[in-house]
Parts: sequence; C-alpha cells; structure tokens
Amino acid sequence: MLNYPSSKISLVANTWIKQMQFAKAGDFNPGHKHLFDHQTLLAKGKAAVVVEGKETIFTAPTIIFIKAGYEHTIIAKEDDTICYCIHAIRDGDRVQDIIDPADIPESGMPYRFVEEAVNEILPAPKQYTE
Repeated sequence: MLNYPSSKISLVANTWIKQMQFAKAGDFNPGHKHLFDHQTLLAKGKAAVVVEGKETIFTAPTIIFIKAGYEHTIIAKEDDTICYCIHAIRDGDRVQDIIDPADIPESGMPYRFVEEAVNEILPAPKQYTE
C-alpha cells in the first residue's frame, strides 16, 4: 500500500519549510502547483519528480527547482527518503510563525515566547461554572 509522506511544517519569518519523510519507496506527495517558483531540498534517499508528466530522478543531497505554475509530484524511489519544500510566503503581510516547541533548543529561545505565540493564535479556553 502506497502512502503520503509524514509531514512536519515550520513557518518562521515568512519562510515556509515542509519536511516530508517517505517511509517506503513508492510513497508520494500528491501532484499540485504553486503560483511561485520554489525549491525542494532532497536531503536523504532518491526521488522521482514528475513535472507535467515528465519524470526526473534525483539522488540526495541535492536541491530541486520547481517552476511556478507547473504541476509536480514527488515519488520516493528508496525507503526513508526525506525532502524539504522551502519557499517564502508571498501574501504581502507577515504571517504568524508556526513553531514546534520540541524543535527549539532550551538555550536558544525562551519557551515563554512560544507559549505567548500560541496564546495569540488560539482562543482562551471557555470557563464553565455550575
């Protein structure tokens, strides 16, 4: 059975990074297109990138360039293939950072910042009284 990759997303200072880990050869990220050029860093393994029906095989480590407006699909050619889609957010406004607290070194940034950011995004829990 083929599956989508497991994904993890980070968004800091308008830079989007989507980590995709393909457990098995044949697992794939579904075809899609963007309104902008972007890069995919193939960090581990081997992947086919299908653009407008034409397949190219890449071996890590390498950076893959995808032109704006082109339908593309990534298919793992080896088990445990890992790649990262990296691009700027282009909506004209700064968007809220998305940070997994587990990815922040203890001495790198106070956790309070992360908690404050989450509190700005999520509404306060409702208070119930009996």
